Amino acid sequence: MKAFLLALVALLVITIGANQILLGIGFSIEETTVSSKNVRLPDQNE
Repeated sequence: MKAFLLALVALLVITIGANQILLGIGFSIEETTVSSKNVRLPDQNE
């Protein structure tokens, strides 16, 4: 039982740590999917 609880705590620490690292380097879902470079605009010929 002690090993199971230790594994849960380790999982929680790894999850929170990875989230903070990814947010710190700008790899959040908001920052990776919002970009004006990916917008296709129609031609001005019309």
